[in-house]
Amino acid sequence: MSTKTNERPGTRAVLRHCNMSSYKVREVLDLVRGMDFVRATEVLEYTERAAAPVVLKLLKSAAANAEHNEGLDSSELFVASAYADEGATLKRWRPRARGRATRIRKRSCHITLILARMPDEQIVRRRARAAANAAELRARRVAGARRGRNRTETAVNEAEAAAVFDEAVAHSDGLEAVSDDAVITGVSATEVSGDDAVVDVASESAGDGVEEVEGEGPEATTGETSPEEESN
Repeated sequence: MSTKTNERPGTRAVLRHCNMSSYKVREVLDLVRGMDFVRATEVLEYTERAAAPVVLKLLKSAAANAEHNEGLDSSELFVASAYADEGATLKRWRPRARGRATRIRKRSCHITLILARMPDEQIVRRRARAAANAAELRARRVAGARRGRNRTETAVNEAEAAAVFDEAVAHSDGLEAVSDDAVITGVSATEVSGDDAVVDVASESAGDGVEEVEGEGPEATTGETSPEEESN
């Protein structure tokens, strides 16, 4: 024999005389039935149905009842039961052509949500999974921090290497400039020394000629005749 609706275990929240058709509400309740509280809250927040905000508010009310009245943790609850019963229907009339009238039915419903605690085995598995996810997240953060630190050290090393390279290039440019000046100075000195050598060679040759002429006699050196030769 199945358990009656009003005898199902768990913490419940009931909304009566909701101005909405029970058919429309049941479509939303079918989405979250059997889900845990956290997942059901996420689903209802992003469901584009008119009944979704109403069911979400009722779900949070049931979780608050469980926490306040029974001291349960909302993360360990799940939607054990969810149903919508038909309520009173208001009958209204709309005038139509030729004196006729059309009936309007304004329906209502009663929504009931029951939250129960998960089995102990499932709670243990969820806690282990949450601990594993937290450890993995922590490891990823540590790895990311290490990668960032390595990148910083690499950038610093590259900057230092670039500075050393620039200094070496600047030093080599200075050496090239000095060597160019030395080459230019050496060429000019060579040219000047060559001219001096030509002048010295010419002076030496001229001196040698004079000494030879002077060795032969004074006539050869001066080119003039003595008075004795003129008289002869």
